Amino acid sequence: MTSSEASTQRIPPFVSLGSARAFVAPVIAHEYSGNHTAAVAKTTGMASVSRETSVVSSGNVLDSIDDSSPIARELAHENKRRERLLGRELPKPEKTRIFTVSNQKGGVGKTTTTVNIAAALAAAGLNVLVIDIDPQGNASTALGIEHHADVDSIYDVLINDIPLQDVVAPCPDIDNLICAPATIHLAGAEIELVSLVAREQRLRRAIDVYAKERAKNGEERLDYIFIDCPPSLGLLTVNAFCAANEVLIPIQCEYYALEGLSQLLKNIEMIQKHLNADLVVSTILLTMYDGRTNLAAQVAAEVREHFPEQVLGAVVPRSVRISEAPSYQQTVMTYDPSSSGALSYLEAAAEIAER
Repeated sequence: MTSSEASTQRIPPFVSLGSARAFVAPVIAHEYSGNHTAAVAKTTGMASVSRETSVVSSGNVLDSIDDSSPIARELAHENKRRERLLGRELPKPEKTRIFTVSNQKGGVGKTTTTVNIAAALAAAGLNVLVIDIDPQGNASTALGIEHHADVDSIYDVLINDIPLQDVVAPCPDIDNLICAPATIHLAGAEIELVSLVAREQRLRRAIDVYAKERAKNGEERLDYIFIDCPPSLGLLTVNAFCAANEVLIPIQCEYYALEGLSQLLKNIEMIQKHLNADLVVSTILLTMYDGRTNLAAQVAAEVREHFPEQVLGAVVPRSVRISEAPSYQQTVMTYDPSSSGALSYLEAAAEIAER
């Protein structure tokens, strides 16, 4: 898919991504080969069809699907999930909710979760800020924000006391979504922060000042702030914990993720005792779920058993579309809003907003 093709799919998720009949245009035909069943899309205008093909004259395709096929069952299930989201209005929080998205283990979907949930909430009309404090700058890339070395970034906010309002930039694809980008300079920020006064509270103070400036300028209050953390517990992550009142933990559905979770919770307890007593682990999201494996189901069940109130009902599957989206400097919400990954993040965003 080219960039121009991808841009045609930039549809506000909670407006257009909900109706099964809105995007399932073809008729589903089941072709049988041996013991295997394949769902094949055929246009309604074809003159000849096999005996196994259900022909539908109207636009109600779901009623014609033979749910004996695993693919057809999955399609029908996804469409029912979309219909539940269609036209759904998400409530504004009473005050700004600040999330730190953190996990010491790398590759669990922190950045992907940050940008896609932020995009889903912004598409629903809420005001969202993403703060990228990972030196890799992947969240900035996914949101289409410039973050080369010459750009003022969150590094300048933390080290040089530049106001946050001078750093934030709007996401080009989604209204109501802004981002404070990260640059490579953040790689050295851990060392530079050591000698600074109130080094753990610098991000929190910058956010407080920014909120007051927005109010002073007559701008709407931010509804959500998401802070994307690096996979470590250095001073950058500590700053994020001190600035937030909630922690969102993405957990990959594999064994190593469970080991990392126990250590992360111990570190959060230390932050609560010494630096930020208001910090709570409010949300856990299961990511990279592969329903074909017993291991993923076992990890999911174990996490739900230990954290029944924190774990979201939505589960993010492994998805090629989610992985492809950043290469076009987009979230999956704008890259392919009809994908299973976009649907899962929409459900997760709705759950977070309604908690």
